[in-house]
Amino acid sequence: MSRMVRITIGLAAFCFASAALAQTATLGDSAKSLLGSWEFSNADRDKVCTATFKADPTSVGFKVEFDGNCGNLFPIVLRVAGWKFPDNDNLFLLDSDGRALVEFSEVETGMYEAPTPGVGVLFLQAAAAGPPPKPPEQVAGTWAIMRGGKTICTLALASTVLRDGFALTAQAGCDAEFARLNVTQWRLDRGELLLVPARGNPWRFEEADGGNWRRVPEGAIETLLVRK
Repeated sequence: MSRMVRITIGLAAFCFASAALAQTATLGDSAKSLLGSWEFSNADRDKVCTATFKADPTSVGFKVEFDGNCGNLFPIVLRVAGWKFPDNDNLFLLDSDGRALVEFSEVETGMYEAPTPGVGVLFLQAAAAGPPPKPPEQVAGTWAIMRGGKTICTLALASTVLRDGFALTAQAGCDAEFARLNVTQWRLDRGELLLVPARGNPWRFEEADGGNWRRVPEGAIETLLVRK
């Protein structure tokens, strides 16, 4: 048998063995807890899509599918060819060569984060996690934004539906910093209230005691939304 024939047969055997391993790959108990749909987002959560982890083997791990807009929001997912989650280890999104593109570590039950060079901090959160959504009608009304006990703007949150949320009107007399944002919409997002500017990142508030909302992350001076 010639050397070239032996090499060809060896390569064929290797490819066959690799395919067989992919077909017989199994999920550990920890990995099984990830099966299903997860929210995939950036730290500001102004970019959100869905990742669905499956048990179907691939050449580098197991199949993961992203919704149709995910590649537009996060181009890195277009290179993802599979996922793996070794027991007692982190969650990896892998390229077609098996290299880790993104490495998630669990920061709390049902939530993973991944500081990713060139992308920023990415998050995975169980799609069913978070408090039940609050009806917008319960939040609509007149609110004051208060910083350090001083009113910096008064807002009317309406239940009128717009493209990305609900209508908002700022009354005259807002301080210059907030007025420059040109906030015209608000929405509720996984238990948080967002004031959405024409450009830039939204102001995010979490529900606090007494029916108020506290801006997050907190600055040196507490900022609250207080119902009028």
